[in-house]
Amino acid sequence: MTDTPAAGATELPARILSRRRYGDWVAGVLVALAVAVLLVSAVTNENFAWATFGRYVFGPAILAGLVRTVELAVVVMALSIVVGVALAMMRQSSNKVLNAISLAYIWLFRATPLLVLLLLLYNLAALYPRLALGIPSGPDLVSVATNTVVTVTGAAIIGLTLHESAYCAEIFRAGLISVDHGQREAAEALAMPGWLMMRRIILPQAMRAIVPPLTNQFVNVVKTTSIVSVISMPELLYSAQIIYARTFETIPLLLVVTFWYLVLTAVLTVAQRYVERYFNRGRAGASAAGSRRLSQLALEAGR
Repeated sequence: MTDTPAAGATELPARILSRRRYGDWVAGVLVALAVAVLLVSAVTNENFAWATFGRYVFGPAILAGLVRTVELAVVVMALSIVVGVALAMMRQSSNKVLNAISLAYIWLFRATPLLVLLLLLYNLAALYPRLALGIPSGPDLVSVATNTVVTVTGAAIIGLTLHESAYCAEIFRAGLISVDHGQREAAEALAMPGWLMMRRIILPQAMRAIVPPLTNQFVNVVKTTSIVSVISMPELLYSAQIIYARTFETIPLLLVVTFWYLVLTAVLTVAQRYVERYFNRGRAGASAAGSRRLSQLALEAGR
């Protein structure tokens, strides 16, 4: 026999009990304390030399090195995207020769350490004192000294592009694979040319999967430019090294370099958010339209 509520009695609403998160609060407090201790230590430690940091952070030499770093990263990333797209297309090609060349390129420059690659290019004149273009067993049409072509800037751009394009190729290939094969079959059924199918159908959908890792690769390129300091290119790190080699103020100058790399990474992170929003702008509408169409078909089937 079940109890029934008396006449005129009102049923009280169920009270929702919130889950107690004592562990989250304890972890948050411990992390906040650790961060506070580190900040206090950094501010009060005179060895950080924050006055020296403030004196050099906007110094002309540092800003000139920062501009070279940005220029180098933009040029390398643009060239890497072009080469990476071509390599990804070759990997997707049914031509076995193109496929093998692309695979060998990606394997070679992913396996070769960037530092070794830069040093090889910087010393290329030891292998080939002159670069020539001409007919085999005939006179050279063009012949120049290697050091006039592969300068410090040239070695940095070529080395970084060869290295990064191998990774960009895999990023683009993963994006192309992510597009449903039915899209390609539908375009082929309409006799759409391959270049038009790639530009209008495949790439717009693949960019949703390409943009996040590609932007992350751009961030990596910005940081990787610091390694060209080994061939004496005056980018951000090398500019700071020249200063602290003269003043012996190593720590504050390295903090200046770290600060500008943090700024560049933050800017790229914000840009990534807007680019991802641009390429995802039609996804919500398309999903809603698809849901409405499925609901309509379900109602018609129920009748």
